[in-house]
This record gives sequence, structure tokens and C-alpha cells, in this order.
Amino acid sequence: MLRVRRIALARACAVLVFAGAFSLARAEESAASAPTSRTEPAPVAIYDYEIVHTWPHDRTAFTQGLVFHKGILIEGTGLHGRSTVRKVDLETGRVRQSVSLATEFFGEGLAVLGDKIYQLTWQNEKGFVYDLRTLAKEREFSYAGEGWGLTTDGSSLILSDGSHELRFLDPETFAVQRTISVRDLAGKPLKHLNELEFVRGEIYANVWQTPYVVRIDPADGRLLGVIDFRSLLSPPIAGPTPT
Repeated sequence: MLRVRRIALARACAVLVFAGAFSLARAEESAASAPTSRTEPAPVAIYDYEIVHTWPHDRTAFTQGLVFHKGILIEGTGLHGRSTVRKVDLETGRVRQSVSLATEFFGEGLAVLGDKIYQLTWQNEKGFVYDLRTLAKEREFSYAGEGWGLTTDGSSLILSDGSHELRFLDPETFAVQRTISVRDLAGKPLKHLNELEFVRGEIYANVWQTPYVVRIDPADGRLLGVIDFRSLLSPPIAGPTPT
């Protein structure tokens, strides 16, 4: 079952699609804005959620990248020998088009920019560019290290590699334009940044092996907020937020 949540942030409402993980929900700020001294950073906002709808989805798909584009889900799946790029009907979960990766590749994050689909692989240091309409593979590109999540701000590709750093890539040359470091309020690196989305000028990233999604300032990596999905797990888990 695919779940997509609507997150209401302060005055704005943003629609997010996270890889096979979440549904449409409204989040309300629950962290109070207490006065702080100059030596103490202001606390980030903590958001809750509400499930308002679910849709059918292929339970065998190891979803790694997911984009909702003009009424269709563009999905990248992982696992060796099972990695694909596919177009999926949201209402029925039916796969409309699909292409498979070679068995040596483990598909990872995916983004749509213009008329192209960009897909990462996990440990092969190689990505692929597909035609958005036909899913025909047009070219390959290389990057150093692992590939985890991928999104775009409309001009650059933004890549996560499992660390606390995000790379901004030129979508034509794939050269690194700049990087940002994401840290918690204690100044420690916030590692395991995974699937990425770009929503209303902010980067959203789920933190791997935790029930949290963080909001990130794309200018400097500053932590802007945390969305708490702990109660989605059965049974719910306890644990500190990445603040």
C-alpha cells in the first residue's frame, strides 16, 4: 500500500511523495518557541501527521525513488536483479511502463528535471538518464561514492550519499557545483540522509533507519524542522529526535 501525506507547514501546505513510506497528511507544529539566549540555538519545529488517504502499490517493489509527475508516479526500484524505472498509475497501482537495470546495478534515488529522468545506483558510482516519455536510456554519468537520494531544485540535481553532506550537481556535466553540510542543533553531523524531495524552497530528507523526515535549508544546510513518523511503526518506537 502506497501512502502519501500532505504536510501543512505554518501558513503553507506542501504535497510530498516519499519512496514507499508515507501518505497524504497534515502536520501541526508541536514545538513551542521558547525565548533563548544568544548562546543557545532556537529549537526547531517538530511536526506530527495525519493519514487522509491510501492507494494500492506493488508490495514487491523495493522503492528507492518516487516522483508524482502529471498524475503519474515515476518510480525507481532497487535490489540487484530487480531494479527498474517505471511509470505507475496512482489510483490502481498498475505499472504502465517499465525498464530494467542490468543485474549488477542496485537502483537508488530518482528525480525528474525537464523531459529527463535521472537515476542513481547505490555502489556502482554510476547514474542513468532516461527520456521521460519513452523511458529509453539516453546516457550515463559518474559520481564519487555511493548514491542514495536524488531531487532537484529546478536547476541543479541534489544528491545524498548516506553522509551528512548534500551535493548540488550540474544536470548536463554532473560536475559538483557546491555542497552543504547538515548538522543537528548540537553541531554534530546529521548522517544517513537518504531519499530527498524539494518542496517550496526546502529540502526534505528522511533519515535512514529512523522514523524522521527533516527539513533542510538548501542555502546552508541549516535544520529547519523535523517531521515525526514514529507512530507509523508497529509497535511505535521511542527515541530522541535528530534535534
